[in-house]
Amino acid sequence: MKHLAIGVFAAALVAALFGATSVTRETNQPAAHSVEKAVHWLASVQGKDGGWGQDGGEAVFVREGERLESSGNDVANTAVATLALISAGNTPVQGQYREQVRRGLDFVLKHVENSPEQGLALATLNGTQIQRKLGPYIDTFLSSMLLSEVDGTMGDSKSDARVRASLNRCVAKIEKNQLKDGSWNVAGGWAPILGTSMASRSLFVARQKGVRVDRTAMVKVEQYTANSVIVTSAASAGVVGGVLADSASPMAGRGMAVEVSAASAGVPLYQKAQALEQMTRTPADRKKNAADIKTMAKEISDPRLVAGFGSMGGEEFFSYLNVSDSLHRTGGPEWVAWNDRIKTQLVKLQNEDGTWAGHHCITGRVAVTSAAVLTILAETTPVK
Repeated sequence: MKHLAIGVFAAALVAALFGATSVTRETNQPAAHSVEKAVHWLASVQGKDGGWGQDGGEAVFVREGERLESSGNDVANTAVATLALISAGNTPVQGQYREQVRRGLDFVLKHVENSPEQGLALATLNGTQIQRKLGPYIDTFLSSMLLSEVDGTMGDSKSDARVRASLNRCVAKIEKNQLKDGSWNVAGGWAPILGTSMASRSLFVARQKGVRVDRTAMVKVEQYTANSVIVTSAASAGVVGGVLADSASPMAGRGMAVEVSAASAGVPLYQKAQALEQMTRTPADRKKNAADIKTMAKEISDPRLVAGFGSMGGEEFFSYLNVSDSLHRTGGPEWVAWNDRIKTQLVKLQNEDGTWAGHHCITGRVAVTSAAVLTILAETTPVK
């Protein structure tokens, strides 16, 4: 029955994302209004402490009947919500929601500053939904992404120094705790490959901002990604409704395939989206990886793969963000087709209150809404 349900969800999602009718740019004009509603909702449910939890920043904002993984606000949800506000044009010093940005940053900074120097953990809640799904240290990875983004933009030297000190702490934690295979697929999450993606992305942006990042760490994660491309490309023949069927996979029984499948919860979308993002960051990357990028861009158009686990969960939204960022960098017809489709369908799937909520795993409105906003606005990121 479980596989049947997944198949039904997958069929519905495929029909929505890849219908027979073509989608034009004009169809996607409502996306700006969609983002406006979502950002307004995020700002309106921020907690008094500056943070966000699974379904809002205060108990009164939690949906009736929603099963929360923890009580209170956590760093991961706060970091990604703050990133969404920033992507919508707000900064620590300007924009309609600049105060919410500063309060979210202050929440994150306090938890980074109060964390131990050793280990990956921050001083935050444990056992949250987003930790159980993306790995126990997703708070550290998303904080590093946020702090990398705002580094040097705080408007005064004291605040800039505070951000840089916390960013250095996060970078050091990530570098010191990289696994031997080059990933951060730490046990304890359903799809930790997404944590690896955020960890790697944060190091890359930090290095661009002038933070000293160990080159060895970047080389190792690049090699991990190159290895995963080989494995997941071979394993794609085992995709059924977006989910890797172990018995059908030609890679079944081979050690590397088992490892990658576990890290991506058996869902090729998550792995491929991570690999595509990693391999398209710079002009040199895009030139070096041109053949693999072309192959993966074609694979991403397969509706079975895009369906992910078979229904819209937070992992799908974060993967769509990786895909949008990647294809935006490469450009071309693949980017135009993907961007029009994903924006149009995200607008259609948005709830009346301006939120998106996952249908499996990460169901909380904060993380899913934030990832949706970041995906819709991926086209506004300058390509370097």
